Amino acid sequence: MANPNNTVLEIRDLSVSYGKVEALSNASLTVGEGQIVTVIGPNGAGKTTMLSAIMGVLESKGQVAFDGSIEVVPEVERMVARGMNLVPEKRELFSEMSVEDNLLLGAFQRYRSGLRDHANTMEEIYTLFPRLKERRSQLAGTLSGGERQMLAVGRALMAKPKLLMLDEPSLGLAPLIVREIFRIIAELRRRGVSILLVEQNARAALQVADYAYVLETGQIAMHGPAHQLADDPRVIEAYLGLGGKHQAMLAT
Repeated sequence: MANPNNTVLEIRDLSVSYGKVEALSNASLTVGEGQIVTVIGPNGAGKTTMLSAIMGVLESKGQVAFDGSIEVVPEVERMVARGMNLVPEKRELFSEMSVEDNLLLGAFQRYRSGLRDHANTMEEIYTLFPRLKERRSQLAGTLSGGERQMLAVGRALMAKPKLLMLDEPSLGLAPLIVREIFRIIAELRRRGVSILLVEQNARAALQVADYAYVLETGQIAMHGPAHQLADDPRVIEAYLGLGGKHQAMLAT
């Protein structure tokens, strides 16, 4: 079973600059095996920048250690091949293709390296997302927002990643669907998937995560066990206080 003491991802002093502007400054964080680690913070704090740098989409300084080896310069293809997968905020699906074909694309890397287990993986995904099974021959472009998010997560899981990174999975979704997405995130941890979750809905994120980091203007301002941060007056005031009732409703 997953052992949180085994580190899946460790970033040290990760910095990203856009020209002279430092968007991410010396950020360090760790994700243990089978752990949900969340990064919360306001819009524009650098959360997406951090994920892109870890994935190798953006150039960065610092160190990314993934699954036991250090990536001096992370490169997307290599990170994916090694078991890292990012579900971007835009969900980037192929809308002219069916749900099933979108899922199959997620297994492409495994298929290319000679693994032929996609049929079994597909069944696992359909068990996790019965809605996708019902819609499997539908074009991805005709799905609702919640179904598109499920498909994006399902497609990433087809690669059997060691680490799943989710960028704002609840963005733009109805409260009921948000609950469903977070229920699935918790279920994935139960199955041993390690998750790095970037999320604006701080309340829901802190409820599901094991450990949390607060990112403000490109720097990690606070970190600790998620339940501790949820009770921290600074976090409550900044992220859980204003509109707290609305967020509480979304999170329960």
